[in-house]
Amino acid sequence: MTETAAARQSEMTLSDQDRRGLYRTILGRRDVRGQFLPDAIDDGVLARILVAAHHAPSVGFMQPWSFIIIRSPEQRARVKVAFDRANTEAALMFDGERAEKYRALKLEGILDAPVNLCITCDRDRAGPVVLGRTHMAEMDLYSTVCAVENLWLAARAEGLGVGWVSIIEPAALRTILDLPERVVPVAYLCLGKVSHFLAQPELENKGWRKRLPLEELVAFDRFNGPGAAGDAAFIERMRQAQQAAESGELV
Repeated sequence: MTETAAARQSEMTLSDQDRRGLYRTILGRRDVRGQFLPDAIDDGVLARILVAAHHAPSVGFMQPWSFIIIRSPEQRARVKVAFDRANTEAALMFDGERAEKYRALKLEGILDAPVNLCITCDRDRAGPVVLGRTHMAEMDLYSTVCAVENLWLAARAEGLGVGWVSIIEPAALRTILDLPERVVPVAYLCLGKVSHFLAQPELENKGWRKRLPLEELVAFDRFNGPGAAGDAAFIERMRQAQQAAESGELV
């Protein structure tokens, strides 16, 4: 079947300015914990961010995500209690200097950010048999994570910070947010305007971990497959691109 012109996107490529803006957004995205401001988020901005999330790729076009906007101080306080309990447990899993460094980190902005957002996955939304999920049952969860990433990048483009709160028991979120059994809480996010964005990811800046060299994570033809002689130039270009990205630039 031949597609009509109206069924096709009018533009095949982005302008150089738009392309660079996309990369700048990706390279400037940060997990925000301690820079939130109490200022309200404009309804139009929040709507655009949610639309961006809703336009994420989803296997079988199942669109398994839902978005719970949490502004209530009482609800956020309940989530904060659940975080504190889980964070105390997590701190005991580290030893020595690592434990001290862990306890010194601020790992959430639940009460600081004006909006909290829970992105969930309804595992039954598209029925028992879903195109593309017949052999990989997790594809609905992976699709929901794509919605999280879309939202995160859209928020950064709007000048808003996002922090992912993963140190919390899913069962606690189920109770607080009245989630049905079939619905999985994939991401609990803090969202708001910020005083600034850090030049480096906070965990890298504070010595928790460093970004791994991309060349060590790329293989050829099989897991850990070495490159051929002809791949040396490409590997060098990757190295240059990562070095530039560390300064927020493109090669």
